[in-house]
Amino acid sequence: MNQSSLLAEFGEPITRVENALQALREGRGVLLLDDEDRENEGDIIYSVEHLTNAQMALMIRECSGIVCLCLTDEQANQLELPPMVVDNNSANQTAFTVTIEAKVGVTTGVSAADRVTTIKTAANPTAKPTDLARPGHVFPLRARKGGVLARRGHTEGTVDLMQMAGLQSAGVLCEVTNPDGTMAKAPEIVAFGKMHNMPVLTIEDMVMYRNEFDLKLA
Repeated sequence: MNQSSLLAEFGEPITRVENALQALREGRGVLLLDDEDRENEGDIIYSVEHLTNAQMALMIRECSGIVCLCLTDEQANQLELPPMVVDNNSANQTAFTVTIEAKVGVTTGVSAADRVTTIKTAANPTAKPTDLARPGHVFPLRARKGGVLARRGHTEGTVDLMQMAGLQSAGVLCEVTNPDGTMAKAPEIVAFGKMHNMPVLTIEDMVMYRNEFDLKLA
């Protein structure tokens, strides 16, 4: 069964996007699937503004545990975050920067509370490069300008969703995995969404929404 059939119960594409935006405004998480011919995987996404220790614990416990902070180009530049590697030859050109840790308010940096502290420190509009230690246990990602219209990735989808919801641009994502450690595909993502009361949408839904309403995002 393809994504369209599986997601029909969550409404039409425009409805799925609007439900996701409302969930984010309410402080809930959403699940974002990329294209079936790309990774065909789903990420759990939370806003930085509403991020809680319990939500972080869920990502550590039931997802891959690799929690990423999605930032705009401007935010990453403000924090002086260089690329993780000079020559990025990953298949999907995922723009990891060096990993980070808050300098104040954390212990080892790996607990749910410590990671939330690091994320909120980095995403603070007044944050400075000196507020962060490198390396750390949080993985920043630099979103490409143009969002999902420029790159159909979860990083761009996360930042676009935050801006579309009227929230701070920074968002958090983590890839959802199955209990046996394999990657969750569309059927498992739908089941996860029902279990945790999270809307499910796709990158394609977001592209359609942005084109439909001619949304120009930062």
